[in-house]
Amino acid sequence: MNEIISYFSTIPSTHRSLILVGGITFFWVIENTFPLFQMKYHKWQHAGINFFLTFTTIIVNFVLAFILIKTANWTTENHFGILQWLPEIPIWLYTIIGLLLLDLIGAYLVHFVEHKVKFLWRFHVIHHTDTWIDTTTANRHHPGESVIRFAFTTLGVLVVGSPMWMVFLYQTLSVIATQFNHANISLPHKLDVFLSYFIVSPNMHKVHHHYVLPYTDSNYGNIFSVWDRLFGTFTTLPKEELIYGVDTHMLPEENNQLRNLLKIPFQKSRSFNSEKKQ
Repeated sequence: MNEIISYFSTIPSTHRSLILVGGITFFWVIENTFPLFQMKYHKWQHAGINFFLTFTTIIVNFVLAFILIKTANWTTENHFGILQWLPEIPIWLYTIIGLLLLDLIGAYLVHFVEHKVKFLWRFHVIHHTDTWIDTTTANRHHPGESVIRFAFTTLGVLVVGSPMWMVFLYQTLSVIATQFNHANISLPHKLDVFLSYFIVSPNMHKVHHHYVLPYTDSNYGNIFSVWDRLFGTFTTLPKEELIYGVDTHMLPEENNQLRNLLKIPFQKSRSFNSEKKQ
């Protein structure tokens, strides 16, 4: 455990970049070999859009990183936050509690709020417009949403009182988890179900990308599935019934053109179809 702490305390930016690129490459190869769906689409054109939005996410996080570092350092120096108030416990338990809480605030909570607050949904909807979910969809976020998610991650660090090594560890696990649960891979059904009791499995998260409610508003988790089960937002849907996208933006010129995707938050708000309210 000490080796892990030491590594993530000083993890180079190049290593973090390699994890991001390596993860996408690994899951891209796997999903081409064992696909959940045989999707007929221009894979590189689709990936180009998602890679651009991934790049903007990296830029936003790089520019704002100093805020995260200062926040983490402040919590440890001033003994502020849940982890700082705990009695002395084994480091492995300390780490698990910290990761669970960071995932709650930095992933589940922000995701839930983005679905419930109309202004925030305007930015998050870009992620849901993807009608071909694969591992490149993982970081298909409008730059505005990247700022929103960064703010919640910073809030999580402050409330949890996590040291910077734990923040880097959480972000690394988060990147791998989101690439995994968005990947167009076919796992044995029993294995996927088993995994979904602990982490967000591919089939579990794909339900969230079904184009109508109540499925769109479910399975908000990223790393750990416990929060969806605990707060009653967990649901299932047979993969044969899945239709990717969001019913307000199902036309290709709306969901598969970068220029329009960047403009969506500033366009006139659209009402969901009646089918979503059933």
